[in-house]
Amino acid sequence: MKYVIIVMTVCLFVLIPTPMEERQTHAFSERTLQHGATGDDVIELQARLQYIGFYNGNIDGVFGWSTYWALRNFQYEFGIEIDGLLGGETKQKLIKATQYDESFVKNQIRSGKDFTYYGGVDQQKQTEGGGQQGKADSPKQEPQQQQEQQNQGGGDESAETAVNVPNGYSQNDIQLMANAVYGEARGEPYTGQVAVAAVILNRVESSSFPNSVSGVIFEPRAFTAVSDGQIWLTPNEQAKEAVLDAINGWDPSGNALYYFNPVTATSDWIWSRPQIKEIGKHIFCK
Repeated sequence: MKYVIIVMTVCLFVLIPTPMEERQTHAFSERTLQHGATGDDVIELQARLQYIGFYNGNIDGVFGWSTYWALRNFQYEFGIEIDGLLGGETKQKLIKATQYDESFVKNQIRSGKDFTYYGGVDQQKQTEGGGQQGKADSPKQEPQQQQEQQNQGGGDESAETAVNVPNGYSQNDIQLMANAVYGEARGEPYTGQVAVAAVILNRVESSSFPNSVSGVIFEPRAFTAVSDGQIWLTPNEQAKEAVLDAINGWDPSGNALYYFNPVTATSDWIWSRPQIKEIGKHIFCK
C-alpha cells in the first residue's frame, strides 16, 4: 500500500501599519451634530468653518446659534441640503474644502488664547495681536485705546502689531481682504484695487451686510473669487498695501457697495444700481 503524505503549509500574514498609516486620523465621529451639541466634534466643526471664513466666533466646542448659521451658510454655498445639521455629506464637503490641525487648535484653547484659524495664514501670525472674533463681538477700538494697549504691552512686537492692525482690524482681516483684492482685482490699476477693498469695508459698515470682514467676503454669491477659488491665491504686496490704504480711510469707490465688470456681468439687477464711477474694468455703484 502506498501512502501519500500531504504537507500543508500555513502562512500567517501579519499586517504591520506603515508610518503613513499610523499618522492617518479620522475626521469627525459618526454622530450627526446639531444645535446644542458639545465636544471635540464641535471644535473641529468650528475650526473647519473658520478655516474658510464661514465662522467668526469662538472655537469653544459649543454648537450655538453662530455655529448653526455658519454651517447653514456653508451648506448653501456648497450646494448641500440646508438643514443646519452636520451629517455625512456635509462632513465630507468640509473635509475636502479645509484642513484641521487638531493639536494647534487645542493648544490655543488650553492656553486660553484667542486665535484665528484661517487657511493661507501662517499659524504663528494667527496667535499674535488679538482674537478671531468679528466686530459683533469685538468692536473697533479708538486710536487712543490702541495706543494705551501698545504702551501696556511694550516691546517691538507690540508696536509692530499696533502698526499692522489699524483701526481695530485683525491680522486675519487684513490677510483675508488682501486675498479678496488679489483674487478680484489683480491686474487692475492700484486705485481700483483700493476701491475693491473699500467696497468690502463699506459693506462691513452697512446694516444690509454682515458686520465682519469674513462675513462680507464669504457671503454666498457675493464675490466671484470665492466662487471660483481664486480667494486662496497668495496675494502680492500691492494687494496688502491697497487693503491698508482702504482701512486708513482712502475710498476711491465713492462709498460704493457694489462693483461689476460690464463685459462679464450676467445679472440684470446689477445694472439697475446707481452707478458712481468706473475705475479700470470695474463700475462701482450704490
